[in-house]
Amino acid sequence: MKTSCGSMLGLWGQRLPAAWVLLLLRFLPLLLLAAPAPHRASYKPVIVVHGLFDSSYSFRHLLEYINETHPGTVVTVLDLFDGRESLRPLWEQVQGFREAVVPIMAKAPQGVHLICYSQGGLVCRALLSVMDDHNVDSFISLSSPQMGQYGDTDYLKWLFPTSMRSNLYRICYSPWGQEFSICNYWHDPHHDDLYLNASSFLALINGERDHPNATVWRKNFLRVGHLVLIGGPDDGVITPWQSSFFGFYDANETVLEMEEQLVYLRDSFGLKTLLARGAIVRCPMAGISHTAWHSNRTLYETCIEPWLS
Repeated sequence: MKTSCGSMLGLWGQRLPAAWVLLLLRFLPLLLLAAPAPHRASYKPVIVVHGLFDSSYSFRHLLEYINETHPGTVVTVLDLFDGRESLRPLWEQVQGFREAVVPIMAKAPQGVHLICYSQGGLVCRALLSVMDDHNVDSFISLSSPQMGQYGDTDYLKWLFPTSMRSNLYRICYSPWGQEFSICNYWHDPHHDDLYLNASSFLALINGERDHPNATVWRKNFLRVGHLVLIGGPDDGVITPWQSSFFGFYDANETVLEMEEQLVYLRDSFGLKTLLARGAIVRCPMAGISHTAWHSNRTLYETCIEPWLS
Protein backbone atom coordinates (compact mmCIF):
# COMPACT_ATOMS: atom_id res chain seq x y z
CA MET A 1 0.00 0.00 0.00
CA LYS A 2 1.47 3.38 -1.06
CA THR A 3 1.19 6.50 1.08
CA SER A 4 1.46 9.91 -0.58
CA CYS A 5 3.29 12.88 0.89
CA GLY A 6 -0.04 14.66 1.29
CA SER A 7 -1.59 11.87 3.32
CA MET A 8 1.53 11.65 5.50
CA LEU A 9 1.29 15.36 6.30
CA GLY A 10 -2.37 14.83 7.08
CA LEU A 11 -1.48 12.16 9.61
CA TRP A 12 1.18 14.41 11.15
CA GLY A 13 -1.38 17.23 11.30
CA GLN A 14 -3.75 15.03 13.26
CA ARG A 15 -1.08 14.13 15.81
CA LEU A 16 0.87 17.41 16.10
CA PRO A 17 -0.26 21.00 16.52
CA ALA A 18 -0.24 22.92 13.25
CA ALA A 19 2.51 25.26 14.49
CA TRP A 20 4.87 22.34 15.04
CA VAL A 21 4.18 20.99 11.56
CA LEU A 22 4.97 24.37 10.00
CA LEU A 23 8.14 24.65 12.07
CA LEU A 24 9.29 21.17 11.03
CA LEU A 25 8.69 21.91 7.35
CA ARG A 26 10.61 25.17 7.66
CA PHE A 27 13.76 23.51 9.05
CA LEU A 28 13.57 20.22 7.12
CA PRO A 29 15.88 21.44 4.29
CA LEU A 30 18.52 22.47 6.83
CA LEU A 31 18.31 19.09 8.54
CA LEU A 32 18.80 17.31 5.23
CA LEU A 33 21.84 19.43 4.42
CA ALA A 34 23.35 18.68 7.81
CA ALA A 35 22.98 14.91 7.37
CA PRO A 36 26.34 13.20 6.74
CA ALA A 37 27.00 12.25 3.13
CA PRO A 38 27.50 8.55 2.36
CA HIS A 39 31.16 7.62 2.82
CA ARG A 40 33.05 6.74 -0.36
CA ALA A 41 36.40 5.10 0.26
CA SER A 42 39.25 6.64 -1.72
CA TYR A 43 41.69 4.57 -3.76
CA LYS A 44 45.08 3.83 -2.30
CA PRO A 45 48.03 5.77 -3.77
CA VAL A 46 49.97 4.08 -6.57
CA ILE A 47 53.76 4.20 -6.89
CA VAL A 48 55.33 3.29 -10.24
CA VAL A 49 58.98 2.25 -10.68
CA HIS A 50 60.46 2.08 -14.18
CA GLY A 51 62.89 -0.37 -15.72
CA LEU A 52 66.21 -0.39 -17.55
CA PHE A 53 66.80 2.68 -19.77
CA ASP A 54 63.28 3.91 -18.98
CA SER A 55 61.91 7.14 -17.54
CA SER A 56 58.61 8.36 -16.12
CA TYR A 57 57.49 9.40 -19.63
CA SER A 58 57.15 5.75 -20.62
CA PHE A 59 54.19 5.38 -18.26
CA ARG A 60 51.97 8.16 -19.62
CA HIS A 61 49.46 5.61 -20.97
CA LEU A 62 49.31 3.69 -17.70
CA LEU A 63 48.77 6.95 -15.83
CA GLU A 64 45.92 7.77 -18.20
CA TYR A 65 44.29 4.37 -17.66
CA ILE A 66 44.43 4.69 -13.87
CA ASN A 67 42.97 8.21 -13.97
CA GLU A 68 40.11 6.99 -16.18
CA THR A 69 39.17 3.90 -14.18
CA HIS A 70 40.04 5.10 -10.67
CA PRO A 71 39.58 8.89 -10.73
CA GLY A 72 41.19 10.75 -7.88
CA THR A 73 43.93 8.16 -7.34
CA VAL A 74 47.25 9.72 -6.42
CA VAL A 75 49.79 8.20 -8.81
CA THR A 76 53.51 8.88 -8.45
CA VAL A 77 55.79 7.73 -11.27
CA LEU A 78 59.19 8.01 -9.63
CA ASP A 79 61.62 9.94 -11.80
CA LEU A 80 64.88 8.45 -10.55
CA PHE A 81 67.78 6.64 -12.24
CA ASP A 82 66.43 7.43 -15.70
CA GLY A 83 68.09 6.35 -18.94
CA ARG A 84 71.71 5.30 -18.52
CA GLU A 85 71.52 6.00 -14.80
CA SER A 86 69.42 2.83 -14.59
CA LEU A 87 72.68 0.92 -15.04
CA ARG A 88 73.79 2.01 -11.57
CA PRO A 89 74.17 -0.88 -9.06
CA LEU A 90 70.78 -2.01 -7.83
CA TRP A 91 71.51 -1.53 -4.15
CA GLU A 92 72.29 2.11 -4.91
CA GLN A 93 68.97 2.38 -6.71
CA VAL A 94 67.12 0.67 -3.87
CA GLN A 95 68.41 3.31 -1.48
CA GLY A 96 67.35 6.14 -3.76
CA PHE A 97 63.88 4.74 -4.36
CA ARG A 98 63.49 3.99 -0.67
CA GLU A 99 64.03 7.64 0.20
CA ALA A 100 61.37 8.55 -2.37
CA VAL A 101 58.67 6.10 -1.25
CA VAL A 102 58.96 6.58 2.52
CA PRO A 103 57.12 9.95 2.60
CA ILE A 104 54.44 8.63 0.21
CA MET A 105 53.79 5.65 2.45
CA ALA A 106 53.76 7.87 5.53
CA LYS A 107 50.86 9.87 4.08
CA ALA A 108 48.90 6.72 3.22
CA PRO A 109 48.04 4.86 6.47
CA GLN A 110 45.65 2.57 4.56
CA GLY A 111 48.48 1.35 2.33
CA VAL A 112 49.87 1.83 -1.17
CA HIS A 113 50.19 -0.13 -4.40
CA LEU A 114 53.47 -0.72 -6.23
CA ILE A 115 53.61 -1.19 -10.00
CA CYS A 116 57.16 -2.09 -10.93
CA TYR A 117 58.28 -2.76 -14.48
CA SER A 118 61.11 -5.01 -15.70
CA GLN A 119 64.30 -4.26 -13.75
CA GLY A 120 62.17 -2.07 -11.48
CA GLY A 121 60.41 -5.20 -10.24
CA LEU A 122 63.66 -6.34 -8.66
CA VAL A 123 64.20 -2.91 -7.11
CA CYS A 124 60.73 -3.11 -5.59
CA ARG A 125 61.21 -6.62 -4.29
CA ALA A 126 64.36 -5.47 -2.53
CA LEU A 127 62.43 -2.50 -1.10
CA LEU A 128 59.86 -4.88 0.37
CA SER A 129 62.70 -6.85 1.93
CA VAL A 130 64.65 -4.02 3.54
CA MET A 131 61.75 -1.82 4.72
CA ASP A 132 60.62 -2.90 8.18
CA ASP A 133 57.42 -0.86 8.14
CA HIS A 134 56.29 -0.78 4.51
CA ASN A 135 52.55 -0.82 3.92
CA VAL A 136 52.33 -2.22 0.39
CA ASP A 137 48.93 -3.71 -0.32
CA SER A 138 49.59 -4.96 -3.88
CA PHE A 139 53.04 -5.39 -5.41
CA ILE A 140 52.44 -5.69 -9.15
CA SER A 141 55.53 -7.10 -10.88
CA LEU A 142 55.20 -6.18 -14.55
CA SER A 143 57.37 -8.41 -16.77
CA SER A 144 60.24 -8.50 -14.33
CA PRO A 145 63.12 -11.04 -14.30
CA GLN A 146 62.40 -12.09 -10.73
CA MET A 147 64.56 -15.22 -10.93
CA GLY A 148 67.19 -13.56 -13.08
CA GLN A 149 68.08 -13.11 -16.74
CA TYR A 150 69.95 -15.43 -19.08
CA GLY A 151 69.49 -14.38 -22.67
CA ASP A 152 71.06 -12.42 -25.52
CA THR A 153 69.08 -9.20 -25.95
CA ASP A 154 69.69 -5.87 -27.64
CA TYR A 155 70.47 -4.41 -24.23
CA LEU A 156 73.26 -6.90 -23.67
CA LYS A 157 74.65 -6.50 -27.19
CA TRP A 158 74.84 -2.75 -26.64
CA LEU A 159 76.49 -3.07 -23.23
CA PHE A 160 78.80 -5.99 -23.96
CA PRO A 161 79.21 -6.18 -27.77
CA THR A 162 81.96 -8.80 -27.67
CA SER A 163 80.21 -11.14 -25.24
CA MET A 164 77.42 -13.68 -25.58
CA ARG A 165 75.31 -15.18 -22.84
CA SER A 166 77.53 -18.27 -22.66
CA ASN A 167 80.58 -16.27 -21.57
CA LEU A 168 79.04 -13.17 -20.00
CA TYR A 169 79.49 -14.70 -16.58
CA ARG A 170 83.20 -13.86 -16.86
CA ILE A 171 82.26 -10.19 -16.74
CA CYS A 172 79.15 -10.24 -14.58
CA TYR A 173 80.59 -12.45 -11.85
CA SER A 174 83.52 -10.12 -11.27
CA PRO A 175 83.62 -7.16 -8.86
CA TRP A 176 83.75 -4.83 -11.87
CA GLY A 177 80.73 -6.46 -13.51
CA GLN A 178 78.62 -6.19 -10.36
CA GLU A 179 78.82 -2.42 -10.76
CA PHE A 180 76.29 -2.75 -13.61
CA SER A 181 72.65 -3.29 -12.67
CA ILE A 182 72.06 -5.95 -15.30
CA CYS A 183 74.89 -8.05 -13.87
CA ASN A 184 73.23 -7.86 -10.45
CA TYR A 185 70.56 -10.26 -11.74
CA TRP A 186 72.51 -12.13 -14.41
CA HIS A 187 71.84 -15.78 -13.62
CA ASP A 188 73.90 -18.31 -15.54
CA PRO A 189 72.45 -21.79 -14.89
CA HIS A 190 75.70 -23.41 -16.06
CA HIS A 191 77.80 -21.62 -13.42
CA ASP A 192 75.62 -21.74 -10.36
CA ASP A 193 78.54 -21.82 -7.94
CA LEU A 194 79.97 -18.60 -9.39
CA TYR A 195 76.53 -16.98 -9.31
CA LEU A 196 76.01 -17.81 -5.64
CA ASN A 197 79.42 -16.50 -4.65
CA ALA A 198 79.51 -13.40 -6.82
CA SER A 199 75.93 -12.13 -7.02
CA SER A 200 75.74 -9.14 -4.73
CA PHE A 201 72.01 -8.62 -5.24
CA LEU A 202 69.77 -11.38 -6.61
CA ALA A 203 71.29 -14.22 -4.61
CA LEU A 204 70.79 -12.12 -1.46
CA ILE A 205 67.16 -11.07 -1.94
CA ASN A 206 66.38 -14.65 -3.01
CA GLY A 207 67.87 -15.96 0.22
CA GLU A 208 70.08 -18.26 -1.83
CA ARG A 209 73.14 -17.17 0.08
CA ASP A 210 73.32 -16.85 3.85
CA HIS A 211 73.52 -13.34 5.23
CA PRO A 212 72.70 -11.82 8.64
CA ASN A 213 69.57 -10.00 7.41
CA ALA A 214 67.87 -13.02 5.82
CA THR A 215 65.30 -13.60 8.58
CA VAL A 216 64.31 -9.93 8.86
CA TRP A 217 64.09 -9.50 5.10
CA ARG A 218 61.78 -12.50 4.82
CA LYS A 219 59.54 -11.14 7.57
CA ASN A 220 59.40 -7.75 5.84
CA PHE A 221 58.60 -9.26 2.45
CA LEU A 222 55.68 -11.18 3.93
CA ARG A 223 54.02 -7.90 4.97
CA VAL A 224 52.79 -7.48 1.37
CA GLY A 225 49.09 -8.03 0.76
CA HIS A 226 49.23 -9.44 -2.76
CA LEU A 227 52.03 -10.33 -5.14
CA VAL A 228 50.73 -9.96 -8.70
CA LEU A 229 53.04 -11.51 -11.31
CA ILE A 230 52.61 -10.50 -14.97
CA GLY A 231 54.51 -11.76 -18.02
CA GLY A 232 54.16 -13.70 -21.23
CA PRO A 233 55.79 -15.86 -23.91
CA ASP A 234 56.05 -13.07 -26.49
CA ASP A 235 57.97 -10.68 -24.24
CA GLY A 236 61.18 -11.01 -26.29
CA VAL A 237 63.51 -9.68 -23.58
CA ILE A 238 63.00 -11.52 -20.28
CA THR A 239 64.76 -14.87 -20.72
CA PRO A 240 63.34 -17.27 -19.88
CA TRP A 241 60.03 -15.42 -19.88
CA GLN A 242 58.90 -17.63 -16.99
CA SER A 243 61.36 -15.71 -14.81
CA SER A 244 58.51 -13.20 -14.47
CA PHE A 245 56.71 -15.96 -12.51
CA PHE A 246 59.78 -17.12 -10.56
CA GLY A 247 60.48 -19.93 -13.00
CA PHE A 248 63.97 -20.47 -14.37
CA TYR A 249 66.34 -22.78 -16.22
CA ASP A 250 68.02 -25.78 -14.67
CA ALA A 251 71.51 -26.78 -15.79
CA ASN A 252 70.02 -28.36 -18.94
CA GLU A 253 68.14 -25.14 -19.76
CA THR A 254 64.83 -26.80 -19.01
CA VAL A 255 62.49 -24.33 -17.36
CA LEU A 256 61.42 -25.29 -13.85
CA GLU A 257 58.30 -23.51 -12.61
CA MET A 258 58.19 -21.58 -9.35
CA GLU A 259 57.00 -24.56 -7.29
CA GLU A 260 60.06 -26.53 -8.44
CA GLN A 261 62.61 -23.88 -7.51
CA LEU A 262 64.74 -24.34 -4.41
CA VAL A 263 63.90 -20.82 -3.22
CA TYR A 264 60.25 -21.89 -3.17
CA LEU A 265 60.78 -25.34 -1.67
CA ARG A 266 62.93 -23.87 1.09
CA ASP A 267 60.64 -20.84 1.39
CA SER A 268 63.83 -18.85 1.64
CA PHE A 269 62.20 -15.44 1.29
CA GLY A 270 58.50 -16.25 1.65
CA LEU A 271 57.15 -17.40 -1.73
CA LYS A 272 55.72 -20.65 -0.39
CA THR A 273 54.07 -18.86 2.51
CA LEU A 274 52.51 -16.26 0.22
CA LEU A 275 51.13 -18.91 -2.11
CA ALA A 276 49.71 -20.89 0.82
CA ARG A 277 47.73 -17.88 2.00
CA GLY A 278 46.45 -17.16 -1.53
CA ALA A 279 48.45 -13.96 -1.90
CA ILE A 280 50.17 -14.78 -5.21
CA VAL A 281 48.34 -13.98 -8.44
CA ARG A 282 49.78 -15.07 -11.80
CA CYS A 283 48.55 -13.27 -14.89
CA PRO A 284 50.16 -14.58 -18.11
CA MET A 285 49.36 -12.67 -21.30
CA ALA A 286 50.39 -13.68 -24.82
CA GLY A 287 51.01 -11.30 -27.71
CA ILE A 288 52.64 -8.49 -25.74
CA SER A 289 56.25 -7.44 -26.37
CA HIS A 290 58.47 -6.20 -23.57
CA THR A 291 58.13 -2.50 -24.30
CA ALA A 292 54.32 -2.66 -24.54
CA TRP A 293 53.39 -4.00 -21.10
CA HIS A 294 52.71 -0.58 -19.60
CA SER A 295 50.70 0.74 -22.57
CA ASN A 296 48.42 -2.21 -23.37
CA ARG A 297 44.86 -1.38 -22.28
CA THR A 298 43.64 -4.99 -22.22
CA LEU A 299 46.57 -6.00 -20.03
CA TYR A 300 45.81 -3.13 -17.66
CA GLU A 301 42.12 -4.01 -17.34
CA THR A 302 42.82 -7.73 -16.91
CA CYS A 303 45.90 -7.87 -14.69
CA ILE A 304 46.42 -4.50 -13.00
CA GLU A 305 43.20 -2.59 -12.46
CA PRO A 306 41.49 -5.30 -10.31
CA TRP A 307 44.25 -4.97 -7.70
CA LEU A 308 44.23 -1.19 -7.35
CA SER A 309 41.84 -1.06 -4.41
